[in-house]
Amino acid sequence: METKSSSIIENTIQLLAVSGGAACDFLPDHERLHPSIEKLKAIVELLRSILFPGYFGEPIQRQNSLPHILGVRVEKLYLLLAEQIRSVQQFNHENNHTADSGENSEGVAEQFIGILPEIRRKLCTDVRAIFDGDPAAKNYGEIIFCYPSIRAMINYRAAHTLLSLGVPLIPRIISEMSHSETGIDIHPGAHIGEYFCIDHGTGVVIGETCIIGNHVRLYQGVTLGAKKFTLDNDGNPAKNVPRHPIIEDNVVIYSNANVLGRITIGKNSIIGGNVWQTKSLPPNSRVLQQKAVESSFTDGGGI
Repeated sequence: METKSSSIIENTIQLLAVSGGAACDFLPDHERLHPSIEKLKAIVELLRSILFPGYFGEPIQRQNSLPHILGVRVEKLYLLLAEQIRSVQQFNHENNHTADSGENSEGVAEQFIGILPEIRRKLCTDVRAIFDGDPAAKNYGEIIFCYPSIRAMINYRAAHTLLSLGVPLIPRIISEMSHSETGIDIHPGAHIGEYFCIDHGTGVVIGETCIIGNHVRLYQGVTLGAKKFTLDNDGNPAKNVPRHPIIEDNVVIYSNANVLGRITIGKNSIIGGNVWQTKSLPPNSRVLQQKAVESSFTDGGGI
């Protein structure tokens, strides 16, 4: 009995160690550097402490020590990020000739760090949008410390920048970290303008090819998704096809609304809660759900 069990276990290990047996059976090259979830978490924590020092990371004891503290953090970020970018080159099938290029990884990490001031500037507009739109928000500090949408937007704006620099895999990992933390799912491929506000946040989904203008406000449960997929000649979902909505400036979308497909919601429009919107709207539109149906139930009847 013991011999038979050992044999089953050994056979199972051998089967698991062999790739190529199934369509999704891809094993990375174990001879090369691999991404580390723990190091990517450390990168996100460093980013937060660099973008909002004093709110995240070790406290800042004196203002005049800030340049030195930021210098230490940025250098650590650079080294960690360059290593992690190098580790995911084997997943970059579109540009595999750059695999294992340490110089390229360091250059991308350097470019990313050069963009950090612009990322912080946009995040500050997000903080301002929440403060201006939420009476419950008493000050900027409360928003930065407490609001899940800011936590999600830090990850999104960093992930989107890395994706635009051609970094594979890492952007999606970073965005899924905040998805797990906040319940807000923003694909790093989405384009989101300035002064963006997600109120409450839980359940918001923003698809890969969404384009969102400035001063847009979403409430919890809103989905900006696809209506259907375009298939390629092999019957698989075609990649990089615009399939998510375009939301123009100053649009408000209330809770649990579904805005689906490559449609355009014109500027200054309002979409009410629980609306199922699959057609474009001109600017200044107002769409509300149908009035509630009232009926009585008798003799055991009910919904």
